[in-house]
Amino acid sequence: MRIVLVGPPGAGKGTQAAYLAKNLAIPHISTGDLFRANISQGTPLGVEAKSYMDAGNLVPDSVTIGMAEDRMEQADAAEGFLLDGFPRNLGQAEALDTYLQDKGLKLDAVLDLEVPEDEVVKRIAGRRICRKDSSHVFHVEYNTSQVEGVCDACGGELYQREDDREDTVRKRLEVYHSETEPIIDYYKAQDLVVTIPALGKVAEVTQRAMNALGRGE
Repeated sequence: MRIVLVGPPGAGKGTQAAYLAKNLAIPHISTGDLFRANISQGTPLGVEAKSYMDAGNLVPDSVTIGMAEDRMEQADAAEGFLLDGFPRNLGQAEALDTYLQDKGLKLDAVLDLEVPEDEVVKRIAGRRICRKDSSHVFHVEYNTSQVEGVCDACGGELYQREDDREDTVRKRLEVYHSETEPIIDYYKAQDLVVTIPALGKVAEVTQRAMNALGRGE
């Protein structure tokens, strides 16, 4: 299956993508991973992306599209893939369509993870990260530490990242609404969009998505 996963920040795309990719036996292709891999490996696209990032500029769509196409060419993606974070705007969606058409392929579904905006803000703004080990993540409401402000795992200080501040989250949502949401209508016109309510336990959301894809138990 060839699937695109969309949804606002805080919808749980990364978590759902990992579970869905495993259940469907297809690679999870995320924009973040693409950038990290290309930059760390020093590929031509990675070098180009880093030059823009180091200058504080946005990376052009052409670079992101090139990275995604290179990844989709790899052997493990021959039978399908799950795209997470790409396409991010209409230009990228159109480029993906052109790429797939040239290969004689097509998308099977676009999964739209739906979360109320207030819940998105609550999820992200409530996150607290350990300064000693950023893989230790807590939440002021959903996953509290035993001692406020102290990591249960290593005793490090828990803090709120700048990206997780409420005003920043709302700005990220504005960008999502203006740049990424239009691709949902674009794919609705192709009858590809399946809306998945993303509230509830992770396993419940995964099961809803699998059911929607006709792969439920």
